[in-house]
Amino acid sequence: QVQLVESGGGLVQPGGSLRLSCAASGMQFSIYTMYWYRQAPGKQRELVAAIGSAAGTNYAASVKGRFTISRDNAKNTAYLQMNSLKPDDTAVYYCNAVSVIGHNYWGQGTQVTVSS
Repeated sequence: QVQLVESGGGLVQPGGSLRLSCAASGMQFSIYTMYWYRQAPGKQRELVAAIGSAAGTNYAASVKGRFTISRDNAKNTAYLQMNSLKPDDTAVYYCNAVSVIGHNYWGQGTQVTVSS
């Protein structure tokens, strides 16, 4: 059974940092492209960052230069390092895994709140 479990969310002040983790199990993690999405209250879910099986990365314009996505295939875990956080980054952050043959899995989400 495939599971994606996010952790690392919380309350942080503007300008602060958090690192989110997405621990995968029941899947061949290394072959999946990993995505981080977020959804703020009243807004659509949006793509934040992606990392391919060969570790190529892409970022939304709103987070480029502040967030870094990475993966550790030995630990079956993807990460999202978030620096210089802003109140607009407040959202539930979701991990998503997609394979080239269309397998698609989601985590349960972790809340990130940026507020003074």
